[in-house]
Amino acid sequence: MHMVANAQSQPVAALPDQTSTIRLSNRDINHLICVGGDIEDVKFSAEKAIAVERAGADAWIKFLVKESDDQGQVTRSYVTAPSEFFVSCNGAIYPLYAEPADIPAQTVTLVPGSHQRATANMDLLGPLVEEERAVSITLSLLADRLPVSFAETAPRAGTVAIAALPDLTVAERKAIQIDGAGLSASEYTVTAKQPVHLDERSFLRSELGSTIFALTLDRSDLKAGESARLIVVRRGERP
Repeated sequence: MHMVANAQSQPVAALPDQTSTIRLSNRDINHLICVGGDIEDVKFSAEKAIAVERAGADAWIKFLVKESDDQGQVTRSYVTAPSEFFVSCNGAIYPLYAEPADIPAQTVTLVPGSHQRATANMDLLGPLVEEERAVSITLSLLADRLPVSFAETAPRAGTVAIAALPDLTVAERKAIQIDGAGLSASEYTVTAKQPVHLDERSFLRSELGSTIFALTLDRSDLKAGESARLIVVRRGERP
């Protein structure tokens, strides 16, 4: 039998090597998803009324309902006592302290920690020379297909004031930190206030970082009101 969960709420994220306290449905089938790898094992107290199945990156947890029949009167008892799960995902352990509750089926996303991201990034980028790393990172951003090991951070709010480029409005759209490779990158939206021809070298500005080693524009000629995407790759962290 393969478990299929019902309609789910917003996913809850859990990190490795630290206990995450979560609420799970005590009625419906809860779903665990291992980001970037497989779930190798799910350990829990065998005497608890719990059913667990796993397949690849997915696992399903169901708290079993006890039914008693008293002269035709069926009574259902739902689990309320917390349980601990130790999930092996992508080479790390995720301790989960689960509190069963009368809520819809839950999705728990097991996200990589910094050590896992660093290892994955070195596997991905380690064999490449610096210029090839910049190309790989830039193409990932332009395609909106970031590897799981690239950690997204909150982009800067508002616009970036660059005095030398008064005819442009520059706003950060996306920012990433690449653990293990000592690199960071940002995608900016560059909007023209009047017709302009863009030169990537003109964006070598301290406002965008002092350790820039790669700049890429997806287009060079803009009419008033049009925008281009600018990818900036840096050594070290974003300023």
